[in-house]
Amino acid sequence: MDNKPIWIKHAAQLATIAGGTAPRIREGMSDLGLIEDGSVWMEDGKIRAVGTTAELEERYAERAGEAEIVDASGRLVTPGLIDPHTHVVYGGSREKEFEMRLEGATYMEIMNAGGGIHATARMTREATEEELFEQSARRLDSFLAHGVTTVEGKSGYGMDLETELKQLRVAKELNERHPVDLVPTFMGAHAVPLDYKGREEEFVDLLIKEMLPAVAGEGLAVFNDVFCEVGVFTPGQSKRILEAGKEHGLVPKIHADEIEPYGGAELAAEVGAISAEHLLKASDEGIEKMAAAGTIACLLPATALYLREEAARGRAMIDAGVPVAVSTDCNPGSSPTTSMPLVMNLACISMRMTPAEALVAATLNAACAIDMQDKVGSVEEGKQADLVMWDVKNYQELQYLFGVNHVEKVWKKGEQVVG
Repeated sequence: MDNKPIWIKHAAQLATIAGGTAPRIREGMSDLGLIEDGSVWMEDGKIRAVGTTAELEERYAERAGEAEIVDASGRLVTPGLIDPHTHVVYGGSREKEFEMRLEGATYMEIMNAGGGIHATARMTREATEEELFEQSARRLDSFLAHGVTTVEGKSGYGMDLETELKQLRVAKELNERHPVDLVPTFMGAHAVPLDYKGREEEFVDLLIKEMLPAVAGEGLAVFNDVFCEVGVFTPGQSKRILEAGKEHGLVPKIHADEIEPYGGAELAAEVGAISAEHLLKASDEGIEKMAAAGTIACLLPATALYLREEAARGRAMIDAGVPVAVSTDCNPGSSPTTSMPLVMNLACISMRMTPAEALVAATLNAACAIDMQDKVGSVEEGKQADLVMWDVKNYQELQYLFGVNHVEKVWKKGEQVVG
């Protein structure tokens, strides 16, 4: 890395989203900490100063000649975007299922016939670690090109110990070798393997007694996730798996109330999950309990669009005091996208979030959903120098111009990696 300081000057708007490391709720989700004619000094991979250009010119008058100057006139500068829910490490693709759904097949019908998650599991088992690394690295390249500098990545396309470990080892290698920070989640409880149909409790026992100890023993995951859904894992089974993960130091996450209302939001609050994901069918009671518990709602509007479902009630959740994050849900079956800018736009259109709320949901609140808020998610002194310069003049224009990638430059830990 070049240790030469980088000085961004004259940003039309600098959205700092500064002021604490707790997830934003209610009106706090509209506070972007905007600075006009904004300026950032980056050095040694960290943000060293933030303010107006005039303020930094005074502070760094004697060092101005040392820095690489970036003129951000007429541009928006934000923190690097954060995607807190992906399945980015997998083998193969499922484009034929897209056509099947258009012809009338449902998500669960495809999965129960051996497609869906089961199809990707077969392709992931067959892929070597090298093949998985290469495919997944290309996806991370695309994330980076769309302004995403930190990504959460789940296992779950193995449902056997060997393949789950393979996915998580690839995720670890990607985190070490790729510019994007990749935060790992164990999701052995993504589906019940076909050969365990009718013996679901045996598979739950396998997860608890063999898989969780092995994953934790190698230090391969930070979080433990489960798909709590009718026909997948019951609330009781999900609670057992999440509580067992806590005994191994893995923080609970939960895929909740996606297809049918199933008490997943309530369970998330009960077990102290850091986040509950999807929530398309979450009940009013579940939303209230999540607000009381401080559980982050990780909402996935691109998935709802792709499955032609009504999006989660993002507006109602924010108004109820639930901290909301948004994500691509990048996966081969229900949301094969890496575009967080598209997701922010969909959050506005389909979930009635404001442009400011969508940006907070894709930065600070997303960082909180993966416990990375001390390092990333805002433009503040001491944090990682993860920033994006957008070819738009303000944050409203970023959400307004639909379906366009406005990324001009991206810095990761103070190094320019895009543009």
